Parts: sequence; structure tokens; C-alpha cells
Amino acid sequence: MKLRNIQAVTLKEFYHLIRDFRSLYLAFALPLLLILLFGYALSLDVDNVETAVVDHDNTDLSRDFIRRLDASPYFHVAAHLPNTKKATEYLDHGRAILVVVIPPDFTKNLRADRSAPLQLLLDGSDPNFASITRGYVNAFVEQYNRKLLVQFLNRQGMEEIKPPVEARIRVWFNEDLESRNFIVPGIIAVIIMIVGAMLTSLVIAREYENGTMETIKSLPISAGEFLIGKAIPYFFVGLIDVLISILMGQVLFGIVMKSSFWLMILASSIYLAVALALGLFISTVTKNQLLANQGAILLTYLPSLLLSNFVFPVVNMPKFLQLVTYIVPATYYIDILSGLYLKHLGFIHLWPSYLIMIVMFIILAVLNCILLKREGL
Repeated sequence: MKLRNIQAVTLKEFYHLIRDFRSLYLAFALPLLLILLFGYALSLDVDNVETAVVDHDNTDLSRDFIRRLDASPYFHVAAHLPNTKKATEYLDHGRAILVVVIPPDFTKNLRADRSAPLQLLLDGSDPNFASITRGYVNAFVEQYNRKLLVQFLNRQGMEEIKPPVEARIRVWFNEDLESRNFIVPGIIAVIIMIVGAMLTSLVIAREYENGTMETIKSLPISAGEFLIGKAIPYFFVGLIDVLISILMGQVLFGIVMKSSFWLMILASSIYLAVALALGLFISTVTKNQLLANQGAILLTYLPSLLLSNFVFPVVNMPKFLQLVTYIVPATYYIDILSGLYLKHLGFIHLWPSYLIMIVMFIILAVLNCILLKREGL
């Protein structure tokens, strides 16, 4: 393998990258846009649930219940409605997610030490959002019941009954339970796939379409030298995007890496190498830029977003898709990102994911060399 040949191919690809405005836009502008969109727009947290209230009782206790509900960070009482029909319209038009209907005898039943039922109407269009909201409502009502129980025992001159089981919850790793702390690092995996696989999926196909591949075959250059030269410019572009993403995550969102920065660079370099090899493989097989671009989206970008345990938990997927996730490189890279950003893990805990990505790269590199040699390179 001659360094001179690799340098020549690298310079040729670098000059083409500089001249191609679309490639530069895809390499830099789109990743920055993804960081901003995913960081600010995508949130799996449930806060300030739009709530409408129908208070048929209109007493001091019913108003106290509403005030406590509105004071919670999870609910926002946006409207006080006169009847249930109006509340139904709010749910139908999406102006409220939760409707609380307080019956006329709410206070009377409470002061008579009887049960006081409430009607809660919940929009279940988004099952995940509705399920979390229902958990919040149940927790709020349970807390309100505990307050009423204490008042009842005080009136009876009795001591407060302590529950036999008391859960003392302590959250590890993501103490604030902010989805952004996981989403922003995870989007780096998608960015690398965009820069690595989608851009390199065009480079060899472009040579075939322009008719220059036959000229390249006649040159004294090996398949390995050709592949390395083609990949080097995009490797450095990808590393620059990784550094920019790390910086933006820290400056804009306050997300600081807990573990070693160099372990992050090592993992990103290996994952980027896998992405580049996968993109070159798609380009070699398709020999057409349009097909290569579409194939890269289907085989790299979408699996990295949907099947990598990034946005959607793998454990909730069908068994077949769970098996598919084992061949998605982003699955292992996101596992490393989670360990470095949230869990403060070292190489001793993360080395299996590093090793699997290295094996993936070796397999793809060998396949690329075999395919090009069969083409006469």
C-alpha cells in the first residue's frame, strides 16, 4: 500500500468536496440543524398538561383542589368551563388533554367523611403521553387523599398512620429526568451516519456515472488505497461535526460529558469508520447516485434513528426487530454515548461495544475490497 497513491485520491476527493456546495451543506449545515431541532423541539418529558376544569361544586374545597392542581409543574389549568358538554368540545378540538369534572356534592361528601368521586377525562390520542399523564394524575390524587386523611385523623384526635412500606426513590445517572440529556448526545450517532454513510454512498457511484471509473482501473492503484483515499476527507469532516456537536450540547443545553473525552473520540472514530465503510459498500453495489442515496437512507439513517434504542426503546419492539437491532452500528455507539455522558463508565465496561464496531468495520472493509477487485481495480 503506497502512501502516495492514497494522498492523490484524497486530494482529488477533497477538491470535489470543496467544489460541491450540496455536499458541504449536507456535511455541516444539516447536522447543526439536527442538533437545534432535536435539542429544542424533541422532548419526551410531560410537563404543563393542558387541563380544563368543570366545577359543579364551586366551594372552598373544590377551589383548593383546582389551585393545587394548577400549582403542580405537570398541569396547567387553562380553562374553567360551565358544563361537561363544553369540556367535550375542548377535548375534541385538542384545546385540552385532561378534563377534571367536580360533582356538586364534592365538599358535602368530604365533610361527611364519605368518598367523593371525581370524573377525569383524558385524551388518549397519544398513548405514551396519556399513560404518563394518567400516572401524574393518580399520584396527585393520592397525595391529596393523604392530606385529607391527616386532617381527618387530627379531627379525631388520632396520630397519623404511617404506611408500612415507604419507597425512597433516588435517580441515578440522569438525576433531573430530562430527556434532552440523552437525546442530544444520541443525535451525534445520526449525524455521523448522515456525514459518513450518506455522503460516501455517492463517491464511487459518481465515478461510474461520470465514466471515470474505467480510467481509475487503469491506474497503478489498489482497491485498499482507493477506498482509504476516498474515505479520509469525510472522516475528518465527520470528526469536526462530532466536536461541534459536543460543543453545542455543552454551550446551548448544558450537557457535559461525565467520562473521558478521549474515549468519546475513540468511539466516534470507530463508528465513523463503520459509517464510511457502509456508505462505500452501498456506493460500490448500486453504481448509481440516486439508488445509492435512497439505499443509504434506508440502510443507515432510518435504522440509526428508529432501531438503535435512541428514540424508541428496543424492549418494546417485536422480537424480529429486536434481532435486527444487533446489526445496527448505532445501537453500540449510543450504548457507549450513554455510558460516557450519563453513567461515567470507563473502557473496562464499554469494550464489548467498541469491539463489535471494530468487527463490523473489518467485515465491511473486506467486502469493499473484494467487490472492487472483482470490478478489476
